[in-house]
Parts: sequence; structure tokens; C-alpha cells
Amino acid sequence: MNVGHLRREFTKVIFQKRTYIGWGGLFVVPFVVATAISLTSGPLHGNRQDVMEILVSNMQSNGLYLPIVLLSMLGSFFIPLLAAVAGGQTIAGEAEKGTLRTVLMQPVRRSAVLLGKWLVANVYMLIGLALLAGAAVVAGAAFFGLHPLTLLSLQTIGSGESALRILVAYGYVFAATIAVVSLALMFSTLTDSSLTAVAGALVLVIVMLVLQQFSAFDFINPYLLSSHLEGWTTLLREPIDWSPIWKGLATFAAWTVATISISLLWFRQKDILS
Repeated sequence: MNVGHLRREFTKVIFQKRTYIGWGGLFVVPFVVATAISLTSGPLHGNRQDVMEILVSNMQSNGLYLPIVLLSMLGSFFIPLLAAVAGGQTIAGEAEKGTLRTVLMQPVRRSAVLLGKWLVANVYMLIGLALLAGAAVVAGAAFFGLHPLTLLSLQTIGSGESALRILVAYGYVFAATIAVVSLALMFSTLTDSSLTAVAGALVLVIVMLVLQQFSAFDFINPYLLSSHLEGWTTLLREPIDWSPIWKGLATFAAWTVATISISLLWFRQKDILS
């Protein structure tokens, strides 16, 4: 995998409309949410957890809660959806356009092609999360002002530690998106349809979300990606219980390694017909 190859892959991503739609959505959502909350005097609609109600209530006097509220709102579906799109387009997207054979005719190994596309997809998600966090801080400051956080355990922490905890929370979510990108990449090597690859990864994540709702499947919960998507919420308490975070990171790492390994094995022997 060389720098020139990575540059070409990133250039492909930059000039795709879906890139700007995804990034634009992540940038705009904080301002939409901040506007909605500033105009809302009553509770949120729906059956949200009490934790969400507390966070939104606190956000009305402290915009530093906005990045946290957005992670809670988007972390279980919208962010995994973007990750599935980013990973699903990698190989299957090239096959659909008929350019995959041209890519593989260059003097580069298939494993380098695959890992390069995987890396660029993850950079895409990293930039997206950075845009979300940055826009959330700007919108929070503009609408509500920025002040030290009061945790769910009622302790107040300084601005520096507040920023650090938010950064760690976003880093944790990024680790989760790497696992989803890797899952979508696996489906992308198994099919020549990017839509099928995206749908396969997303449906599997949704199935996991459904399974964790039933006690009969408690024995597999520790191994499901979805069971650890909100592991970062322990950062909102003092002292921090690091156990859910380490377990979540270990699960994400296991899924990432397993799915990338399958992708490499399949892609190396795959017949390219287009």
C-alpha cells in the first residue's frame, strides 16, 4: 500500500456526491437540534430514556452537552448507516461502475487495494465525526453558551476534563464505526452490488439491535456490536467505570479483525468479471 494509491482512493471519495451529503448532514444536524431545543419548552416527543431527558434539559443552559446529546441520538443508527454506506461502496461500487478490473490491472496487490479502500472509508468517517463534534461545539456555544459539565452522578468537572471526556466518547464511537465499515467491506467483497453490501451490513446491525431486546439471547449479547454502541455513556459518571469501554473496544476489534480477514481471503480469490 503506497501513498500514491491512498491519494487516488481518497480523491475518488472526495469527488462523490454522497461524501458531501454525509458530511453536510453531520455538520447541519447540530444546528437543527440546537434550534429545535431552543424553541422547545416541554419534554421531547417519544419514549426516550430518562438519561436523554436529563442531557437535553442540561443542554438548555450549557451547550457543551450538545455533542453528547448528538452521540446519543445518532450513535445507534445514523452513524452506523453512514459507516455501512462508506464500507459498502468500497469494492462493490467499483464493480458496479466497471472500474474494478482497471484498478486491479495496476501494479498493486489485491490486499493493498482492499486495505487502502478500507483505510480511506475510515478516514471519511473520522472527518465526519470531527465535523459533527466541531459543529456541535459551535452550535452549542452560539445557542446556549459553554460551561463545565455536571455529570449524571451530579459532580461538576472542569472545562478541560469535560472536553477530554467528550473527545474520548467520540473516539469510542469512531472505533465502533471502524467495525461497521469492516463489516460492510466484507459484504462489499461478496457481492457486485453496493446497495446489497450496504443493506447487508445495516440489516445485520439492526438484527443485533433486535436480539439484544430479548432476554432469551442474553448469552450472545456480549458478542454483539450493538450491545456496546453506548458504552461511552459511562464517561458521564464519576468515577468512570472503564469496564464497559474496554469490553466494547475489544468487541469492536474482534469484529474488525474477523471481517477484514474474511474480506481478504475472499477478495484474493474472487473472479473479477467487470
